[in-house]
Amino acid sequence: MGKIHELTDVLADQIAAGEVIERPASIVKELVENSLDADSKRIDIIVENSGLDSIRVIDDGSGIASDDVKIAFKRHATSKIATRRDLFKVKTMGFRGEALPSIASVADITLTTATSESTSGSLIHIHGGELVDLKPGPARQGTDVVVRELFFNTPARLKYLKSPQTELARITDIVNRLALANPQVAFSLTHNNKELFRTAGNDNLQQVVAAIYGIQVGKKMLSFAGEDNDFQIDGLVSLPELTRASRQYITITINHRYIRNFELTKAIINGYESKLMVGRYPIAVLNIQLDPVLVDVNVHPAKREVRLSKEPELSALIAKVIRQRISTENLIPDVDANQFIPDKPDVDNLEHQLSEAAKQYTTPSIDFHSQSPVTVINNGGPADADASDSIVREPIVIHKKDELASLPMQAFDQRYQDEGIIYPFGSPDEQAPQKSVKAENIELDVQDKSDQSKKRFPNLQYIGQLQGTFLLAQASDGLYIVDQHAAQERINYERFRKEIGEVSSDQQAFLVPLVLNYSTVDTMTITQHLDVLESVGLHLESFGPNSFILRSHPIWFAEGQEEATAKEMIEWLINDGKISIHDFRQRTAIMMSCKRAIKANHHLDDREAKALLQRLPKCENPFNCPHGRPVTVHFNDRDLEKMFKRIQDSHVPFAQDFDEHEF
Repeated sequence: MGKIHELTDVLADQIAAGEVIERPASIVKELVENSLDADSKRIDIIVENSGLDSIRVIDDGSGIASDDVKIAFKRHATSKIATRRDLFKVKTMGFRGEALPSIASVADITLTTATSESTSGSLIHIHGGELVDLKPGPARQGTDVVVRELFFNTPARLKYLKSPQTELARITDIVNRLALANPQVAFSLTHNNKELFRTAGNDNLQQVVAAIYGIQVGKKMLSFAGEDNDFQIDGLVSLPELTRASRQYITITINHRYIRNFELTKAIINGYESKLMVGRYPIAVLNIQLDPVLVDVNVHPAKREVRLSKEPELSALIAKVIRQRISTENLIPDVDANQFIPDKPDVDNLEHQLSEAAKQYTTPSIDFHSQSPVTVINNGGPADADASDSIVREPIVIHKKDELASLPMQAFDQRYQDEGIIYPFGSPDEQAPQKSVKAENIELDVQDKSDQSKKRFPNLQYIGQLQGTFLLAQASDGLYIVDQHAAQERINYERFRKEIGEVSSDQQAFLVPLVLNYSTVDTMTITQHLDVLESVGLHLESFGPNSFILRSHPIWFAEGQEEATAKEMIEWLINDGKISIHDFRQRTAIMMSCKRAIKANHHLDDREAKALLQRLPKCENPFNCPHGRPVTVHFNDRDLEKMFKRIQDSHVPFAQDFDEHEF
């Protein structure tokens, strides 16, 4: 007797469910996508106990005809494709015909539906793949699906589910993605009778972003759009000052289908060039419209992964459009004094507030009681105090709900005295000995009287240097604090980027040729990309089975760092064998600009500081260093007035206070 036999329909559906239905969020995704395919304008998702008790999806779509209700729960039964040719130009969210039978095989499902033409609807109840009931139902147009007892007949699957909070987070995330992909549809998500999320469905993507991430995030999103012969793209990207620690806040959709694609995600990040800090990622929503022939969605049952034709061309378009959009913005972050100055000089209260905020948002520790003085240097010379005694602290990052503000707090080491007086640089009695700085020696005459808001970068007038690290400058719209290392790093980067891009034949010979030894695998990688190294002036010659010899180096290498620089550049090539000549030159320019920039605790004289501030506005991007750190922050006049309590509630009239006194 043969050993091969045909599986039952229920068992086959349960096997399929193992790929399609991974967790409650998978059910929400499949049901909502069916609602979208039905041209729904409103979709309500209601879950109980993170979807483990019940999941309900209600829509106002076209509904299912009575004759089709039962067959809709058959495997590979669908109205979305009919021929092999349709498989290569899929225009709907679903097409496999696996979702409903897979869900029904591992849960208890009740579906109520009706079309606009029918006088009555249909109700079908299936439990574990077995039909329980099929009868007429309400005539309301649309579909109402209720899923209960998930994985009741496959208890092993329940053991691999995460905590209820994690499962609810997964459901919320997928609903957010679907809402971002379809801003023309009104979504709502309710958990345990508490509404978590709602969109208006008015096709305003920025409002959807605000509903998901908060109003403050929505305000800091930039819209973009572009197209070529094959693709149309549009969406929103955040300002470089608004970032997150992971790529999870980047949403990519193709023809309103949410997908995951590393190359397209990388293209969005490349659009920022060096405006993002290392390890930080933007909030972004990218919508791509293309001919369905150019995309293959039949890759994975969950349909999250797709194959794209002309993917390099699409990536280049995305990076170009985002780069051009961001280049038009003034990227100097404004500082809101209310973010770090409390209404009253109450240190304990402020520490308590930050402690509470730390429960939800990561905040570096802040030493409010440090009495170390901060040295202000003016007129070009270091203070008498030893430079090694000056305090250099990391920037304080305050994560406020839906908002991120990064402030170089070295300039404002506020002290909160019992009298309620704020001394920006310590009380007069506790300041360390330093050079006397007379007010009349500091030029405060601002020549730039024009509206700074209309300029991409302000005309800065130098005031003084702080701690050998920051330059204080002013314009007609307030105070600017410039990180001197980041500023010169940006200036150097744009110069080196040009020099490296125009590699000349000028070379400096090593006194003793440099011999480099690598493993066989690394040698093969280097040999395949010798042209990339030659493009930046590194001419390697084969010198044995696994060795190379380097006789000279480009003249723009930093003196004393020639060997280390050459080795580091070759390591880049080994670690990323697909690196392009453009990326290689960019990395090289960033490395060289950092190595040759002035460091912290380096005191500049007036001439050097003013020259730095004059060169900065001439940069293509004067707002960020090549690593994405901000070059300057801005305190407008209102911020300064708030900090010094020049703006506050009016005092109680004297007469009123006198009349109410007990005597």
